[in-house]
Amino acid sequence: MVLAIVGALLLALGLFSGAALVLSQLGMGGLSASASLWVMFPLFSVTGYLMFATGARVANFRALSFGVSIALLLLALGCAVVLVADATALMALQGGTGALWYVLLIAGVLGATGAASHGKVAVQ
Repeated sequence: MVLAIVGALLLALGLFSGAALVLSQLGMGGLSASASLWVMFPLFSVTGYLMFATGARVANFRALSFGVSIALLLLALGCAVVLVADATALMALQGGTGALWYVLLIAGVLGATGAASHGKVAVQ
């Protein structure tokens, strides 16, 4: 149970790190994207997920797994919207688009993989 709690907290920190990378490019919240956020986003997300998977019950794991997949896909979608808005000059970003592409790629791959695997149930 302790692994599940620590895993869920690390997972939340990973998602927050990804969101902070995006918000820093938008100039919102006074956040700055340091190099540690670039490392913490995928590291905490994956490590937290694995720790939660190790310590959680099957029903809790499936619910959190699907919820995290949706959150990651929404984060990736938000990055895509901001990148299009920047490319069409609808909004000006603080700095380059590297962080947005980074979050889009990682959140998109992890979220899509999790959402795709959620619907598969072994039939006996």
